[in-house]
Amino acid sequence: MPKDYYIQPDAPDPVLHEEKVLSLARQHVPDVKAVTAVDETGGEARTYAIDDDLIFKTQRPQQLRPRTSLKKEIFFLQKLEGVAGVNVPRVIGYGHPEPFLEYTLMTRMPGIAFRNAEFEGARRYAALRDLGRMLRRIHSILQEPLQDSGLFFGDQSPVDVRGRMGNLFDEVAAMIQQEGRPWPFYLAPDEVGRRLMRTLPDVTTIVALHSNPGPEHVFVDPASGQMTGVIDFGDAYFSHPVNDLRRFRAPADRQAVLEGYVESDPVDDNFIATWRVACGLADMVAMAYSPEFKSVAMEELDQILKGVA
Repeated sequence: MPKDYYIQPDAPDPVLHEEKVLSLARQHVPDVKAVTAVDETGGEARTYAIDDDLIFKTQRPQQLRPRTSLKKEIFFLQKLEGVAGVNVPRVIGYGHPEPFLEYTLMTRMPGIAFRNAEFEGARRYAALRDLGRMLRRIHSILQEPLQDSGLFFGDQSPVDVRGRMGNLFDEVAAMIQQEGRPWPFYLAPDEVGRRLMRTLPDVTTIVALHSNPGPEHVFVDPASGQMTGVIDFGDAYFSHPVNDLRRFRAPADRQAVLEGYVESDPVDDNFIATWRVACGLADMVAMAYSPEFKSVAMEELDQILKGVA
């Protein structure tokens, strides 16, 4: 995909003083008391936890890029508010009081990130199946308002999806080669991509996607094992749904997500053919970057390629 363009790479990026954060938050929630944590792991955004239940999220000025937007995230979250079976942060307020200060105040998602939960077995499967159910509901909302908003980039045709997927295969193959990653498969990475891309159909479904509903953005209750929701919609874009469903590297995890996704309404052969291509991409990443999944990823990729030969 095209390289990110950063609009103001030399802009200052100070961590806000607690009183600054609280004074802005009090414009929307007058009785907030304290900033309890600051998190910079999001890259384009910095978040300040307020009390026990609020998140004050700022756009990091030097990381401002066209495909990431607080306004887009707000718009998407507001369209998802009240949708049955969808748990996302609720937007409380927004402001852009200074040239380099833009923020959103929203509710805090309860629980912990899935990547920190260490779920195994039936508990892991159930949480990921719940994620699949939720993603199906997110993908099923009315698309026209999102398209008409002018806030979302992405694919508008089967040709666009084909270009996106082909570029992703090439990017992964190039990274594996440039970084000298061990490659255990019997076909070279670029050959895997070419063979899979020859099986990609002209897709019949394009919707607004979260972008990365993976282990860092899916939250769960560590006590009950239940999924509590999904956060961080700032990189949302239009493409085929499998680009949301492929975000877990272990084949069993992706299968659980898919099973939840199709539970209430089956998908057609065109979708499944596209899903196989997306799984092949995820398997390539797993083999090169996640040694713990290397064997199962190799096995799945081999089965996919033999099935489409």
